[in-house]
Amino acid sequence: MQRDWDVVVVGLGGIGSAAAHWAAERPGTRVLGLEQFELDHPNGASRDHSRIIRLSYHRPDYVRLARRAYATWAEVEAASGTRIVTRTGGLDIFPADSVTDEADYTGSLEAEAAPFERLDAAEAMRRWPQWHLPHDASVVFQAESGIADPNRANPAHRALAVANGAVLLDRTPVVTVRDAGGELEIVTADGTVHRTGAVVLAADAWTNQVLAPLGRRLPLTITREQVTYFACPDPAAFAPDRFPIWIWMDEPAFYGFPTYGEAGPKAAQDVGGRAIDIEHRTFDIDLEAHARVVRFLERHLPGAVGPDIVTKTCIYTLTPDRDFVVDRLPDHPGVVLALGAGHGFKFASVLGRILVELVLDGGTPSAGEIEAFRVDRPILLEEHPTPDFRI
Repeated sequence: MQRDWDVVVVGLGGIGSAAAHWAAERPGTRVLGLEQFELDHPNGASRDHSRIIRLSYHRPDYVRLARRAYATWAEVEAASGTRIVTRTGGLDIFPADSVTDEADYTGSLEAEAAPFERLDAAEAMRRWPQWHLPHDASVVFQAESGIADPNRANPAHRALAVANGAVLLDRTPVVTVRDAGGELEIVTADGTVHRTGAVVLAADAWTNQVLAPLGRRLPLTITREQVTYFACPDPAAFAPDRFPIWIWMDEPAFYGFPTYGEAGPKAAQDVGGRAIDIEHRTFDIDLEAHARVVRFLERHLPGAVGPDIVTKTCIYTLTPDRDFVVDRLPDHPGVVLALGAGHGFKFASVLGRILVELVLDGGTPSAGEIEAFRVDRPILLEEHPTPDFRI
């Protein structure tokens, strides 16, 4: 059968746009990208000014993967002339009774020789007087942390892909991906059939719909999350050169950003939203979740509080262990897929690159880093696994 394309990418959000670029970068590779909505739509997980990027993670494999993510973003910045990463430094704040083990994070950083500082609450507040911290809190500062900008990164990836000959089609839903005797066929809503040997599946909350014809379903939880930008009294006090990104490492967990993209700082609760059916998703504001964020800021970061500039909703597509999925389908080796599990944008470019390596080269230099992200790991084979979304 004659192939129409060497690679077809399904979904052109953060990871899919990256995959389209890294595939098209290879000379002579015919690349098609398909997006069911308009490009840069607000329905998924990849639309806003800022996402956290950091080396600080709870396992060494994530730290190593984050290092390659930084290097990969630097290549995209150089190729596109677009600044994507802004380093602000980052704070992981552990209250004394935190359910999150600080040693997991410091141990991972030490294992990978990633520099960081341990600070007590007094020293953290001396450096960043915006904070009101419990006296017995401990703080890990990592200077490489900062902001990765989806509103810049996704168009940059796609522009690079198109410049290298990729064809990217929006408003083109995929109806089915099917095996056709050693080839793969992708059928779109208008009845067009595209033939290829390699499919990169980056459909996030719609992953199971695309996987269904291939006989696989993952135990995913989809939640509607939200972030708020606040018109605080002194937004300059939260400028990126004066105030770092931060994560409150407890349950509930909160996180936030300096003033970037809007005229005030941004904050949110991690996994603070309700589970939803993606086909009936709304953009309504969760007033209870919003109130939890405001109460946290009033107690610990009072200068950041002010009227809402805007509250935006997005989607988390969560695996039960909150680890990524980055793998090929065992029964369909021409299909590779990735899920970011609600913390993947910092890795978007490198995950797209790894997917292309897997499907075109048969392997990746990051094999050790993605070993824990197999699609057939035990918890993903359970029908009703017990979820733990803390990271």
